Amino acid sequence: MPGLSAKSCIPCQGGMPPLQIEQIVPLQNQLHGWEVIDHHHLHKSYSFPDFITALAFVNSVGDIAEDEGHHPDIHLTWGKVGIQIYTHKINGLTESDFILAAKIDELPRP
Repeated sequence: MPGLSAKSCIPCQGGMPPLQIEQIVPLQNQLHGWEVIDHHHLHKSYSFPDFITALAFVNSVGDIAEDEGHHPDIHLTWGKVGIQIYTHKINGLTESDFILAAKIDELPRP
């Protein structure tokens, strides 16, 4: 079975239910350092030595988001990046959120 990062995000058409806790736990167990907040979204913070390195990471996340057609909420500040992921159309989590998180974690870091 391929890992999450080997999969592709599937566009959400809406009208589907968000994942339930019993579906979330096995997916979260495949990630490193991502928190599931209120069974609604994923969150992770990254630290960097400076602003420009953090910005480069944000740009790389943006490239993945565009490639996957699935877009996180990103907070950039000096030396830190916070990422929140959920499927906006259903206001909750889908497998695509976990796929995107896994792909983000594979980005090279300084």
